[in-house]
Amino acid sequence: MEIDDSTAVARAPEPPYVAVIFTSLRTEGDQGYAAMAVAMDELARQQPGYLGVEAAREGVGITVSYWRDEQAARDWKRVAEHLVAQRRGRDVWYCDYRVRIATVIHDHGPQSRRARHG
Repeated sequence: MEIDDSTAVARAPEPPYVAVIFTSLRTEGDQGYAAMAVAMDELARQQPGYLGVEAAREGVGITVSYWRDEQAARDWKRVAEHLVAQRRGRDVWYCDYRVRIATVIHDHGPQSRRARHG
């Protein structure tokens, strides 16, 4: 999966693969959040099985990270620096959040349609 910038739609390999969906409500102020978000993005990209990420925030934030399989997503959850960010999120950055893990069984969009008909 290649993502050119934060506004790109992630392109994943053929399913199945895993999506970790993180939905959150932030507290007021930055309190180191932006710097940690950049660091976690860079660190996630280095993890085995990482496929990409999509994120949006307008009130409610939604970040979806994509992983080769559930084990790769589970391993990311346990990376020491990520554990620190998770703790800081619970204690400082989020007034509410949910983590959902799903297996993607189907993935299509305009690019896949052009490939079939092109």
